[in-house]
Amino acid sequence: MNAVASGGTARARRLRIIADIIAGEAVASQEEVTERLAAMGLTVTQATVSRDLDHLGAVKVRQGGTMRYALPGGAPAEPTPGRLERIFAEWVLSVEAAGTLLILKTPPGSAHIVGHALDQAQPAEIAGTLAGDDTLFVALRDGVDPGIMADRLRAMAG
Repeated sequence: MNAVASGGTARARRLRIIADIIAGEAVASQEEVTERLAAMGLTVTQATVSRDLDHLGAVKVRQGGTMRYALPGGAPAEPTPGRLERIFAEWVLSVEAAGTLLILKTPPGSAHIVGHALDQAQPAEIAGTLAGDDTLFVALRDGVDPGIMADRLRAMAG
């Protein structure tokens, strides 16, 4: 079964693979990413790769005189307006307050996407994030009401 036909789990797997490709190789185009995926037996269109790169927050950076894709954190990038809201609407399945932590659930392989978006946005109420596969822990700063913050994040998730 190919990655496109098998749905959400395949997409999460494909996103992890694309992230690994970008981290390990100097790929400069969507076509190169598509070719690397095909070499691994994952048949996808360039349009799918384009959407996946957008979801990962991949940006083109100049490195050693050439352009290549990089993931956020590897090269500073300005967050685009509305990006956090778009990511929450697409990736956050639930938000739960647990003591002074918030627990966000995402599809498998996607917690890092939400965590990175929160880290980039740098909300004053959030001290930090820790992402697993499908769960993101959000540590709140002292004095922040977890219930109110959970409600705000739930509203962004839709």
